[in-house]
Amino acid sequence: MTLALLHQFEQSQWLDSQHIRMLQIQQLDGLLAHAFETVPRYRQQWAGVYHRKRPLTYDTVLQLPYVSRVTLQSEFEAFKSAKVPSSHGKVQEGRTSGSTAAPVRFLTTQLSGVYWNALTLRDHLWHRRDLNQTLAVIRRESSPGRYAGWGSATHGIVKTGPSVGNTIGADANELLDWLASENPGYLLTYPSLVAEIARLAIARGVPLPNLREIRTLAESVNEETRALCRLAWGVPITDLYSASEAGYLALQCPDHEHYHVMAESSLVEVLDDSGTPCEPGQVGRVVVTPLHSFAMPLIRYDIGDYGEVGEACPCGRGLPVLRRILGRVRNTLITADGKRYWPAFGTRALMEVAPVTQYQFVQTAADVVEARLVAPGGLTATQEGLFRERVMSKLPKGIEVADRLSREDSTQCQRQVRRVHFRSRARAVAHLTLAAGRRARSRIPAALRNPLRVRPHAPDSADNQTARCACEFAHDPAPASAPRAYAAVKSTP
Repeated sequence: MTLALLHQFEQSQWLDSQHIRMLQIQQLDGLLAHAFETVPRYRQQWAGVYHRKRPLTYDTVLQLPYVSRVTLQSEFEAFKSAKVPSSHGKVQEGRTSGSTAAPVRFLTTQLSGVYWNALTLRDHLWHRRDLNQTLAVIRRESSPGRYAGWGSATHGIVKTGPSVGNTIGADANELLDWLASENPGYLLTYPSLVAEIARLAIARGVPLPNLREIRTLAESVNEETRALCRLAWGVPITDLYSASEAGYLALQCPDHEHYHVMAESSLVEVLDDSGTPCEPGQVGRVVVTPLHSFAMPLIRYDIGDYGEVGEACPCGRGLPVLRRILGRVRNTLITADGKRYWPAFGTRALMEVAPVTQYQFVQTAADVVEARLVAPGGLTATQEGLFRERVMSKLPKGIEVADRLSREDSTQCQRQVRRVHFRSRARAVAHLTLAAGRRARSRIPAALRNPLRVRPHAPDSADNQTARCACEFAHDPAPASAPRAYAAVKSTP
């Protein structure tokens, strides 16, 4: 089935944009009918807007309400379909990492997995990869070791070289040494991490002679990072845009550095403050509808990112174009000796301690890292202690827990946020994920309208004026007495 889909994709990518939109509406019609019939929440919300027996148009779609991450997080059961088509295969539950946004649970099916694999193969074919090479992977989910193939997408379809994995918890110098010893043909990791490894490679003169391409995910890629990789190893970056709960959203064009929306599997909308689709050159929030999410229909899901719409691509593909994707940067920790770390605190591990629904790690002073938690009902002293232990186990040596914990409530959030401080004898800097609240596009600072740059900065820098890791609820301006890192763009509900 995967190869059959891939064959269809080879044909559909060359259709004109109007034909592609027509096919999307046809697919969406079936999904909306299924959601209306099997998910009571949608049936109630869409009353008077959606009519099953009327022909579906995109104008009707624009009238449907959004689903936010916070809503999906808090109302998981309400979005489950009462009757999943048996042809979609086994239903499985997944969970987002929660590394840069509120962790959410979701349901997926075997059919969605087939689409994932087919689109992975499309990416390999687009960029003409030599599958006999070694693939190195450095991700949160990676386990150190060597594996027989490149993963499920190629398994049983084409023979590949091995893959090797390492964890983002290692020091960047150690990761560079590891890459030099493995000498892979391809590297899959995060833009901020590969940028630091490239800087070290340039400074130390460490080549990766067999490296052909760097594949990045989960963060925004800027020209500086692309230039660093070209300078360090003479290779390009190929980025992809995906989400655990929504699948592939866009792949980088094989001929240009912008992205093609995976229109065969998702309806991706980029909308301005009024909910109107953005024109080429305009930036708006990204709203997605996975077209095969029949176990848990996500209709107009506000994923929390911002994107810029691009012009039609000269390559001839009719797939919609995203010029760039904004608002995704993974946290970085820097110690006094200049080493950078990407701590993986683990959503599941933190949620085992207490019902933590959202969390954010922020630098509030030169020697303090603060964890902000949203835990309905608060934390007991025992839970606080366990939380501190879990976090400390993931931090590099030299960073210690503060002598006491602040128990004051934050007035800038709609829900209680408990503050837990971590003090370091060495200098520690937390790079924040920059983004704006929903419907706050007109107030997004310049730092968000341009590609984000990952770099050390003082806690009083302009970049700290807007920050969001896991907070999806509305923010109010921080009081004058609060650290500047607390300042946030106010969003309307």
